[in-house]
Amino acid sequence: MTKPPLTLYLAAPRGFCAGVDRAIKIVEMAIQKWGAPVYVRHEIVHNKFVVDALRDQGAVFVEELDDCPDDRPVIFSAHGVPKAVPAAAAKREMIYVDATCPLVSKVHIEAQRHADNGLQMIMIGHEGHPETIGTMGQLPEGEVLLVEAVEDVATVQVRDSARLAFVTQTTLSVDDTADIVAALQARFPAIIGPHKEDICYATTNRQEAVKAMAPKCDAMLVVGAPNSSNSRRLVEVGARAGCSYSQLVQRASDIDWRALDGIRSMGITAGASAPEVLINEVIDAFRARYDVTVEMVETAKENVEFKVPRVLREPA
Repeated sequence: MTKPPLTLYLAAPRGFCAGVDRAIKIVEMAIQKWGAPVYVRHEIVHNKFVVDALRDQGAVFVEELDDCPDDRPVIFSAHGVPKAVPAAAAKREMIYVDATCPLVSKVHIEAQRHADNGLQMIMIGHEGHPETIGTMGQLPEGEVLLVEAVEDVATVQVRDSARLAFVTQTTLSVDDTADIVAALQARFPAIIGPHKEDICYATTNRQEAVKAMAPKCDAMLVVGAPNSSNSRRLVEVGARAGCSYSQLVQRASDIDWRALDGIRSMGITAGASAPEVLINEVIDAFRARYDVTVEMVETAKENVEFKVPRVLREPA
């Protein structure tokens, strides 16, 4: 039986970003240096396949520092942690390595600098997300106010409207965030924003590639985890950019083939914590069912690399 033809558009950039790459390397190098087990507070990045692979190498994933023994190294996830966490690890004289993405650390430094200048912070982010918890935890309680949507701007209660600054989670929708920033600036004209946008290069680049790809596609799949903020934003961006069927899948086994019946063009991208092996698995699944022609939709080239902490580059 002849396979139906399918044009498969592949977004570029897609998948791993420099911060995710660095965080995974940190866990692998820590296991090499200190042996197993090495404890990791929270999922190092939001991807089950990656977490399971590191667990097989000797990583033990826990939610809180209290779940770690004093005598084994602990790593803090790429999303960042409240200041209280490394302080508690230091008090217990633990070996700890901070795998916070440098672009998240930049937001932490920015928040602290504004606080030192007497400004109250507003954070644009998702409540309960580890990155939001980590950023808000850089300052004393009440010093960072969270807004999640444009509607929240009207009700946020500030100490002094003339002494405000804002930061954002690094993995938000670029367009949604622009609307929230505009609402903040309209209500608080004196509010100070970041020198350079907090939404990271990888989030922005992946969303731009999806915007370019979506109008060409009958359907689009984003390879990523349900708890990955940047992956879920890609699904939303795809739907808004003109692709009515835009779905998140963790791997090829999640694809709903009945929903894709009759398609002639398919878009594939991946969130920043999804490895290329899972993207290839999805492409192979389409090749098995269709006569596939792959076309790349490239909107940017990425050559960012972050060094791992010095403690891991030094001999044991």
